[in-house]
Amino acid sequence: MPSPAIPHLPQTTDLQTTAMPTPVITPYLNLPAGRQPRAALFLSGGGSNAERLLQARAEAGAAAVWEAAALVTDNPAGSRAAALAETFGVPLIACDIRAFYREGGETRVTLATPLGRELRERWTAELRQRLAPLAPDFGVLAGFVPLTNLTGDFPCLNVHPGDLTWLKNGVRWLVGLHTVPIERAILEGLRGLRSSVIHALPYTGRGEDMDNGPILGLSPEVPLDFQGQSLETLRATAAARPEKRPVGGFKDLLEQVAAHNQERLKINGDWVVLPPTVEAFARNLYGRDAAGGLWRRATPDAAWQPVATVVYGEGAPKARMRSE
Repeated sequence: MPSPAIPHLPQTTDLQTTAMPTPVITPYLNLPAGRQPRAALFLSGGGSNAERLLQARAEAGAAAVWEAAALVTDNPAGSRAAALAETFGVPLIACDIRAFYREGGETRVTLATPLGRELRERWTAELRQRLAPLAPDFGVLAGFVPLTNLTGDFPCLNVHPGDLTWLKNGVRWLVGLHTVPIERAILEGLRGLRSSVIHALPYTGRGEDMDNGPILGLSPEVPLDFQGQSLETLRATAAARPEKRPVGGFKDLLEQVAAHNQERLKINGDWVVLPPTVEAFARNLYGRDAAGGLWRRATPDAAWQPVATVVYGEGAPKARMRSE
């Protein structure tokens, strides 16, 4: 059985409405009074996270606090973007990244070559041009695979299958693509998983860029299910892997267990933390100081508080405070 997780964060607390001394805080959104923010939702596959956001907005009715500007996909044939756009009456932007790369002379979608990086910037420029008339105020990367520096054009929220507050040697450890964050949590002997919602920052091509933005929201803990396997067996599986991940994945026992847990985390983590974080962001409850520190307020008129993150899904939002 996994060993107990080592506590690494202060206890949560209710968001306060009382005043406290603060530096100058800049809210993420700067909109004219009375105008709701417009969000572009980006997806590559099944779109369940985007669907949950659109459903929550539809259920809110007149009380909804954001508008859906567009659904954006890099994978028109393999995603549900068109179906969701029709169901919820949202404009669709479909820009096939695989076809774009093929037409540009690359046989695969990659950032590992100079041409691949150039094509990514050209593909991003096309997205930028097609988004411009819809004027989104922020974006949500809801299962969007390609890295894109649209994250530098407007704030983009990204939901990630890992607890990004969990540190190893002082750095975020549960980072990466595919099932990597889940596998790392398993191999560290953690008892549970959390989904994180971050403010995604532009990438520079360096490894430390991965999942490094401010952590706006954290889901409740979802217990790990080892499917009857022992931690020792899963660690042995990891030790026997080749150094380089094969195209399509390792397809071994560890990856299978991780994929099973990733699906459980999507349902009990992503779907729990993403809608309230997006709603709080749209209400302009998040801000930053001059040093890039994250701040949160309970209401648009309440005092700002320095936070490490906010846990959603356990009753009222609970702030994990950081010291100033």
